[in-house]
Amino acid sequence: MAAFGRISQVLSRANLAQARRQLSAAAHGREQQAARTWKILTFVVALPGVAVCMMNMYLKMQHHSHEQPDFVPYTHLRIRSKRFPWGDGNKTLFHNSHVNALPDGYEEDEH
Repeated sequence: MAAFGRISQVLSRANLAQARRQLSAAAHGREQQAARTWKILTFVVALPGVAVCMMNMYLKMQHHSHEQPDFVPYTHLRIRSKRFPWGDGNKTLFHNSHVNALPDGYEEDEH
């Protein structure tokens, strides 16, 4: 029984090595075509797509109003049960004074 196991291992290794050689030989002829395809896709699809996205954001920012919305002190928002361990303890870690309101309203800004 042990001899049968050794023989099957040798045969499976031989088949695996032969399959690897065949797969690598088949891929060798196609790698230049694949590289050419990706290069064409980069210049035809990806770069124009990035340019369209940049133009879209530029045009949206031109028509964007820079006014803050009115502050409504909802009781279920901006609840502070304990102070944050950074800064003054009232602002979140990624606080943006132009967008994020504190529990008592927006910060007064000189901008």
